[in-house]
Amino acid sequence: MAVSIRVAIVDDDALVRAGLRMILGGDPSIEIVGEAADGREALDLIARVSPHVVLMDIRMPRLDGLETTQTLTARGDGARVIVLTTFDTDELVLTALRHGAVGFLLKDTPPADIVDAVRRVAAGESTLSPSVTAQLIATVTSGDGGRRRRASVLLGRLTEREREVAVSVGHGLSNAEIAAQLFMGVATVKTHVGHVFAKLEVTNRVQVARTVHDAGLTGE
Repeated sequence: MAVSIRVAIVDDDALVRAGLRMILGGDPSIEIVGEAADGREALDLIARVSPHVVLMDIRMPRLDGLETTQTLTARGDGARVIVLTTFDTDELVLTALRHGAVGFLLKDTPPADIVDAVRRVAAGESTLSPSVTAQLIATVTSGDGGRRRRASVLLGRLTEREREVAVSVGHGLSNAEIAAQLFMGVATVKTHVGHVFAKLEVTNRVQVARTVHDAGLTGE
């Protein structure tokens, strides 16, 4: 099988890097193209090897993962960052997303889910640990009745099919899972997701999930 996903690992703990290398190295579609122990090393490494996906620790010496992610976003490297950490506070998650991260996973995430997250992010999706998603949505939607009204107005712009796709995104399904559930091709799902992003005025799947939750369509 041809290698298609180039991954860089950034973590100041050599044992964590070795563990991630073992987890990802077992997938023939993934190639580990480099490792770095801090943010400054990561910036140089990513400029040299041009990975598709970066697994980024947050707490590191010299330059932490949040600042590194922000710098990567600003200089437009094209690498898609998954923040991998032991911390899951609301502020940390939101800051990571604002700085350009497209994924947020806890370090105790099962190996198969880490591999799946890398694949999804490489395919252009976003990913969060389920517990982080639920916590984040609950935090940003609590105590604001105006959000429900705004969400309802935004969702009213969608076609029936786009609404179904948006609700599926709100439940954390990948494009492939949505395609199977709604009996359509993955390419068609991607088209619908693009329309949903535009009509809901969002830029990632977490924001879609938040809007769907605000409107009371997730059953939670």
